[in-house]
Order: sequence, then structure tokens, then C-alpha cells
Amino acid sequence: MKARELETKATTMTTTQTTQTSALTPDALLRQLRWRYATKRFDPVHKIPAETWNALEEALRLSPSSFGLQPWRFIVVTDPAVKKELTAVSWNQSQIVECSHLVVFAIQKDLGPAAVEKLIASIVKTRGVTRESLAGYEKVMLGFLARPKTEFDVDNWSRRQLYLALGNFLTSAALLGVDACPMEGIDPAGYDRVLGLSARGLGAVVVAAAGQRSPSDPYARAAKVRFAAEDVITHIG
Repeated sequence: MKARELETKATTMTTTQTTQTSALTPDALLRQLRWRYATKRFDPVHKIPAETWNALEEALRLSPSSFGLQPWRFIVVTDPAVKKELTAVSWNQSQIVECSHLVVFAIQKDLGPAAVEKLIASIVKTRGVTRESLAGYEKVMLGFLARPKTEFDVDNWSRRQLYLALGNFLTSAALLGVDACPMEGIDPAGYDRVLGLSARGLGAVVVAAAGQRSPSDPYARAAKVRFAAEDVITHIG
């Protein structure tokens, strides 16, 4: 199923269903989250099936963001030559060239009125409402983004939004049985140069390699290390 078909199907489901029953049991969810790990070695021969990858791209598109502004761009790299070039600006980590798909998570730099205009137009088109009905919402967003740089760094805000999409991608991959590795060990400026991002007003922040774990990866058999629930979760009420 193509990405556009997935988008149409998702929109139809959203507008026609008022309730959603769980398609996944709690045990199944936890099993997949315990199965996933930050994959260090990928099988370079394995390629993620097109239908599975299309679903993961749709998961990226459906990621949440503050105000719904979606201040990002996801660059999917599968070209071996480009991946090899990116390895040099990724501390020579093998995941970059071995993975099936590499996702570069980039922000739209200096987010401003144009982004608000794009979102408002999209809401009008998707929900069939008038632009006038969104005037208050538009004013709030414009005011939020227009704050002085001495008290608000819009690019830092966009980077935090980007990590919402990264988390959504990693969880979605795990649920589909796709191995992945989030990687901050990159030179963002190097990525911008190799991929020509600066000219498009974009800036790389983090990447995620996806594919199938290699049998030679010792971390695949290592026990998952997490603090006890009482060390990280506090209940109030």
C-alpha cells in the first residue's frame, strides 16, 4: 500500500470512528518493547518490505507536535553511496551503511508565520472549517513564535518536538518487528552539507537506522537494563 493510500485510509478512519478498540494486548505491547534494543549491527542484506516501510513513514507523519505545527522534515536515505558518505560524519558507525533505511530527523529552522499559515490552511481544508473560526488560534501561535530570541529559541523548541517523532518511530518499529537504533553520534553540520539541507532551511538533529539485527550483534542477546519501576515512577492519588 502506497503512502498516499495509507494517508487516505487513516483520514477516513479518523473521521468515521468515534471509538477505538485496542488491536494490541498489553502483554503484546510489552513483549515488543522488551524485544527492541538499540541495534548495533544490522544485516546489510536485509531490506525492509515496502508495505512495512510505508507504514513506518505514515507513523512519522502521524507523530504529535505542539500546536500541530510539525516543524520537521524526515529524510529517508537508502542510497548506498550517500550512506557511505554519511558514515564519515557519523563517527564511522557501521549502522549507517548496514541498515536498510536511514531516517534523518531535521527541523525547519527559524520557524515563523509561514509555518502557521501552512497549518491554518491545512486545518481549513481537512476539517472544512472557516479561516475566521481559527483566527484566535492563529494569533496564539504567531505570538508564541514571535517571542524575543532572548527568552525563546525557536530552533531548540523545534528540536524538542522532533524527539516526539523519534520516539513514535522507534515504538512503531518495535511493534512491527523492525529493528532500529537512534543515533545522536553524528555531525549535524556534516549531514546538512552532504544532504543539502541548509539550502532548504533545514537542520539535521538526530538519525535512526532501521533494518534487521545481525546474528553477530552481541547486544541482541544482552539483558535489557532498566531501573526498577519504583525508582522512576511516582504515583500521586
